[in-house]
Amino acid sequence: MEIAGLIIQLISGAVGGNLAGKLMSNLSLGTIGNSIAGILGGGLGGQLLGNLGVATGTGDITQILGSIAGGGVGGGIVMAIIGLIKKAMAK
Repeated sequence: MEIAGLIIQLISGAVGGNLAGKLMSNLSLGTIGNSIAGILGGGLGGQLLGNLGVATGTGDITQILGSIAGGGVGGGIVMAIIGLIKKAMAK
């Protein structure tokens, strides 16, 4: 499930980035910016959790849920960090 897990992480990251953009509208980068930051964060977050052993399990459903969680959270975090940097640079 290597490539499938990565695809799930990237999609979850894009969703997480856009969700974070909606929740924190003052840090939003726009739909495309939120998606790009989310995809980057989703890939990084999912791989990080996988390397730490958090997103692994004995069954496929456990791996899928771990990829979704890691990708979504990673995407939201990276979007928020980039939004904060953009906001600080605008001052």
